[in-house]
Amino acid sequence: MRGHLHPLTQFIRKTVKVFEKLGFEIVEGPEIETEWYNFDSLRMFADHPARDVQDTFWLKDGRLLRTHTTSLQVRTMEKRKPPVRILVPGRCFRHEATDASHETNFYQVDGFAIERSIRMSDLIGTLDYFVKEIFGKDIKIRIRPSYFPFVEPGMEMDIGLKRGWEEILGAGMIHPDVLKNMGLDPKKWSGFAFGIGLDRLMMLYFGVLDIRLSYSGDLKFLKQF
Repeated sequence: MRGHLHPLTQFIRKTVKVFEKLGFEIVEGPEIETEWYNFDSLRMFADHPARDVQDTFWLKDGRLLRTHTTSLQVRTMEKRKPPVRILVPGRCFRHEATDASHETNFYQVDGFAIERSIRMSDLIGTLDYFVKEIFGKDIKIRIRPSYFPFVEPGMEMDIGLKRGWEEILGAGMIHPDVLKNMGLDPKKWSGFAFGIGLDRLMMLYFGVLDIRLSYSGDLKFLKQF
């Protein structure tokens, strides 16, 4: 019997190809992380709600299952010097109740670019190019201000669908303190960062209504792709 790629794998590869066209380097890292890389280096301090045991899978040795691929930002820059364009696709884990749009295991792609004078307009242009490559040239985007501790300013981006606006990602300009944690001078370097939930975007792309189907192993579901 001939096999084929899982819809998530297909969509991850499609996403990666888009960013490779823009010169992004693909980086992978450990799914078991330290508090420093996953939280502290990103300004998610001890009182941040994500650090609660109800939201994160903690291991007995004090490490954790990474809650986002953003944990690779500072780790990656320990071995690189700017200018850089980095894309980090991978699996993440969060301790939450499962339903049609939430899973304890999911895939995310985190991207960031650091150069001498990078701006918010560069970020928006990059993301606009991405969604048009995925959903077509006629797709509309909407930018809304938002807060994430590792960027300043922060934003969320929506895409216009027949059913209305759908939020697909969070992004922003890398916070000066995060740049310092990378060993960079924020007066000389600036950067942008974004995080995309690949499971939900795949669902929009293929018209899947329940995120749990991706992990069910149900051949009736998988054979459709």
